[in-house]
Amino acid sequence: MFTGIIEALGQVVAIQDDQSNRHFTLTCPFTQELKIDQSVAHNGVCLTVVNIEGNTYTVTAIDETLSRTNLGDWKVGDTVNLERCLLAHSRFDGHIVQGHVDQIGVCKEVIDQQGSWLFRFTYFPQAAGNVTVEKGSICINGISLTVVESGADFFSVAIIPYTYEHTNLGKVKPGDKVNLEFDIIGKYVARLLQK
Repeated sequence: MFTGIIEALGQVVAIQDDQSNRHFTLTCPFTQELKIDQSVAHNGVCLTVVNIEGNTYTVTAIDETLSRTNLGDWKVGDTVNLERCLLAHSRFDGHIVQGHVDQIGVCKEVIDQQGSWLFRFTYFPQAAGNVTVEKGSICINGISLTVVESGADFFSVAIIPYTYEHTNLGKVKPGDKVNLEFDIIGKYVARLLQK
């Protein structure tokens, strides 16, 4: 389990296809602290560390992950939001994030508000029954954020300078795909209401 509080930025240094799987090799500030079989959220996607060599480590994404997330678009040199799993004795600063991306969203607009930024995203709720609510939680590329406005197929979030500078959200521009994990409580309520 994760909280959506980004711990560090990593960089993709190599990509290798292996049948329908794709191996990503990255480097990050805490590579030396990682262990084989450890779970790390990469842009909100929980992936298992399968190899560590020097200052790099490797994770593997299966076809399901590649088709449901933006990992299939990654290139060597891309910056990735990273978070290690929550320790039982840690503060819970964000919200409950499972590392299971629900679907891809698309950035429609970035508005500079002279001290903060407003990002608008669209998504296809009919595909999975996902919803947002104003002042509710949403996880974008692994970042726990608060929804500002919510519509049937869009939402917006406000970004403070710290988040803009210390995550890869500052590089997102209109047309870019992002990973969305909707609030787990909202997903269960929506499922119950469908019955």
